[in-house]
Amino acid sequence: MVNRLTGALVRAFLVMILIVTPSVILPGTGTDTQQMVALIALFGGALTFIEYNAVYPSLLEFRDAPPFNRIRFVMLFALVFSLSAIQAAALQPTPFTRLFEAVGYLLGHGMDFPYSPVRLAALMIGEGASAAELAMLRSAAGTAYIISLIGLSFYVVIFRLKVWPSRHQAFNVWVNLPTFEPTGGGDVVDRLERDARVNLSLGFLLPFILPAMVNLLTGGMDPHTLTSPQTLIWVMAAWAFLPASLLMRGIAMGRVAAMIRSKRAAGGMAPASASFATA
Repeated sequence: MVNRLTGALVRAFLVMILIVTPSVILPGTGTDTQQMVALIALFGGALTFIEYNAVYPSLLEFRDAPPFNRIRFVMLFALVFSLSAIQAAALQPTPFTRLFEAVGYLLGHGMDFPYSPVRLAALMIGEGASAAELAMLRSAAGTAYIISLIGLSFYVVIFRLKVWPSRHQAFNVWVNLPTFEPTGGGDVVDRLERDARVNLSLGFLLPFILPAMVNLLTGGMDPHTLTSPQTLIWVMAAWAFLPASLLMRGIAMGRVAAMIRSKRAAGGMAPASASFATA
């Protein structure tokens, strides 16, 4: 119980640090913005604490299957921190932030080719955007997409090398997939494999679909709205993080389905069996 409480407190603190990072790095953040960010950080920290301190899960997946959520957190923090440093360089440059700005510029231009996610991300900005605003969006999109690819690649390497999840401890499917209903109809393995394919497909397509959807629904965001520092940071972080997270989830669910299938084969169980609690 003490270990669970300590772990929940540490995770809640880290989530709060993640949320306030842009406000800390960006110069000239207003008092109202700081207060709103602090409120959101407290809410995020409280939600994380409740999730990790509770004996029974509610929303958070793969809670007891490290390093799945750890990789996702590090990826998101790297996204937010890097994008915040790029924005800070435009407002109050320092040698440290100018380094991020230069790398972001190179990444943005290097990935700005026809039909690339970075090229399509420009669809989210409305007509009338200046060259400087488009360059800032391109740098942010290129940086975010590369960081998400690095995080996803690292997860795949860990997934292969460590044979995720660990074979040395029991894997409780109900705890790690609390939103998955095992009695929802149909064979569990088939449903897990179907959900894995859906997540993989969405994860691959979202970077291409999201900009088009935003442009279609809003007619393109106002350039001044999208290129404001806080908005650009979180929009680009979400644009890169959500697809990578879905790809990770699809890979993980495919592994869980393979584990259940293997356990059934070892135990001589029929496919319709409800052997779902552990693998």
